[in-house]
Amino acid sequence: MAEDSLESLDALDALEREASEFNKDAEIDRILKAFKLDSYAVLDLQPGVPDSDIKKQYRVKSLLIHPDKTSNPSAPDAFDRLKKAQTELMDEKARERLDEAIADARMLLIREHRWTVDSPELKTESFKREWRDKTKFVLIENEARRRRQVRGQMAEEGRAQRKDDEELDARKRKREHDSAWEQTRDGRISSWRDFQKGGDSKGKKKKKLKPLG
Repeated sequence: MAEDSLESLDALDALEREASEFNKDAEIDRILKAFKLDSYAVLDLQPGVPDSDIKKQYRVKSLLIHPDKTSNPSAPDAFDRLKKAQTELMDEKARERLDEAIADARMLLIREHRWTVDSPELKTESFKREWRDKTKFVLIENEARRRRQVRGQMAEEGRAQRKDDEELDARKRKREHDSAWEQTRDGRISSWRDFQKGGDSKGKKKKKLKPLG
């Protein structure tokens, strides 16, 4: 009887471990499939939740999928995404930008369907799905715009850097030219003096004496 009880306990422990690993794998898979520009989706939260909910959710999920607690090879990537999402939502400006994008997506849908903010359609599950899809669209557009701005800024900085480099190079060449000119000054002066001396000796001709008578 005692042996049967021990075997049952071992089997129960094995099932619990298996269920735990299944939950970890499922959560890792969910995080990696979540739209990574939407930090709420990554953390499985609704927009507008308080900071305390964000911290609590991150703590629970980070402990669940921590790379030290699972052998899933995708755990590090999922953990990094989870941490990044939590950091963004705890950053006031970053969270404000995300909330604005979500609100913009909602207003776009209302305008497209010619609804009002009080329309009953806004409370349906189909609207929620549309809203999520439209939010992805808005976030992608915002990210594309941000990248274009970054590229434009980098290009402008590159042009400014090239201009600065050209000015520095021009000043360097001028300094080198001035230095070379100064270094050959004594030689030029000596050559000029030798030239002057040579000219004086050639210019002075001996007068012939006329014979007397």
